[in-house]
Amino acid sequence: MMQSLSEYLETILKECGGFGLFQFLMYTVVMGSKLPVAWSMMMMSYVGVIPDWWCDYSVNRTDSPVTEIPWMNSSFQKCSPPVNASSGSCSRHRFQKNMYNIVNEWDLVCDRELITSTITTIQMAGLFISGFFSGHFADAYGRKPIYFLSLLTLAVTNAIGAYSVSWQMFAVLRFFIGFAVGCYIAVFYTYLIEFTPARYRAMTTTFPIWAVWSGLFAFVCMWLHNWKYLHLASALTSVPWLLAWWYLPESFRWLITHGKQEDAVKVVHHIAKTNKKGVPDLSTLPEVVDNDVSISQSKQAFTLRDILCSRKLLSQSLLLSVGWITASYVYYAISFGVQSLSGDIYINIFLINIIDIPAQIVTYYMANCIGRRLTCLMFFVVGGLAGIVVAVVEVSDVQQKDVIINGFALTCKLSVGAAWTSLIVFTAETYPTVVRNIGNGLQNSLSRLGGMVSPLIVYVNNRVPGTMYFLCGGLMLLSAFCTMFVPETKGVPLKDTIEEQTHKTPEKERLLQSNDRNEYRTTVPAERSSSVNE
Repeated sequence: MMQSLSEYLETILKECGGFGLFQFLMYTVVMGSKLPVAWSMMMMSYVGVIPDWWCDYSVNRTDSPVTEIPWMNSSFQKCSPPVNASSGSCSRHRFQKNMYNIVNEWDLVCDRELITSTITTIQMAGLFISGFFSGHFADAYGRKPIYFLSLLTLAVTNAIGAYSVSWQMFAVLRFFIGFAVGCYIAVFYTYLIEFTPARYRAMTTTFPIWAVWSGLFAFVCMWLHNWKYLHLASALTSVPWLLAWWYLPESFRWLITHGKQEDAVKVVHHIAKTNKKGVPDLSTLPEVVDNDVSISQSKQAFTLRDILCSRKLLSQSLLLSVGWITASYVYYAISFGVQSLSGDIYINIFLINIIDIPAQIVTYYMANCIGRRLTCLMFFVVGGLAGIVVAVVEVSDVQQKDVIINGFALTCKLSVGAAWTSLIVFTAETYPTVVRNIGNGLQNSLSRLGGMVSPLIVYVNNRVPGTMYFLCGGLMLLSAFCTMFVPETKGVPLKDTIEEQTHKTPEKERLLQSNDRNEYRTTVPAERSSSVNE
């Protein structure tokens, strides 16, 4: 029996050396290029923080009954002078000297304080809009152009952003930075796994490089202090990875499925040469492509309408979307609201980001041991309870208040990071192959709604303590409840068609009941048997 195209290409990868030098170099480039992406994404967690500031105003000092001499005084973070001041308004706002960001630059305090949250929301809107286009662009024009175009856009917009002359100009550039980050996030994973053997694909989501780079960002902020230098640093760290354009090829899988077999053969030769292996026999490639069923099915125009018209897929999509929106809101609310924590701002930024490392490691093992659904549910519950504790303590007067808030806020951040990581795998395995990319794109786009709202809730929380974390806790508990009604996917063969979501064919029913599950797995293409979605 002739192999399917997926099995055939998996065999080609193995004959080219499996995970060899080529894959190592590609992972080095892609994981390294996440540095400017992570810094660009988390930039507003520092450059939007309100430094300590004082309202300078003049008062009348009476040295004698007939002489009044005006002199300057100041009040800490008060938007207007006291009633006994000779001036009815602040002559200037004076900021702490060891932090210089956009708040200092454009005097964004008092009645202008909402501007910083609005800029962050505009950035997240860029990610939201890119979710509707980036996946389609990558499918139509290839993984490589979109991947490098997103890095080039980050380099240019960060460099220009450092020289913004107004907060309006800065906000526009943050939108395009968000758009570029969204494009990168949408394409880098697919670009990687299409060169990676199935057994190694899980590392693309479980290796916590994003947390490492985000944690490093805290120390760069401590070193540079200035928001302009931080943008220039993000731009400069994008440049070296752009040079990989002349080394990294287009995905050979994408080339084959788009009728460019000659170019795909050249890529295979490049992989084999780099891995110091012999070139595999590709003489049967045209025949495999012509006879593969998945190629003919991929030519069908599946759209979002196919998900909406399936009652089961629609209900599962709605239940999953609650978790995605919640995860995004909680993750970025805590990240952008780091100023609400006590202690050194730089240490807090470091801790808030580095906590994702144990979250991802724990999730990898738990999702494979107790299942995707139970892992999501458990971490949503733990995070929800931790969020409610923070909210209650914020509005209470208890001993060790700051320590309790910091500890449970970090617990909430760890829990949402772990829940979101598990939810990514859970979602990928829930959708059938024919609409899997569409379903993942839908959930990614919807999640940005939570990210767009989070900066505004941070602003409200500064005036009404407890608001942000009460929402965090309530939404995470609601997500846990919704997760209960989505079927578990651990150990369940991936569905290929929408019909299989509702009905089992007699052959698959027999195989599922078989004691030897490997009998089924040999009939599924190797790239689809991975627990991680392509």
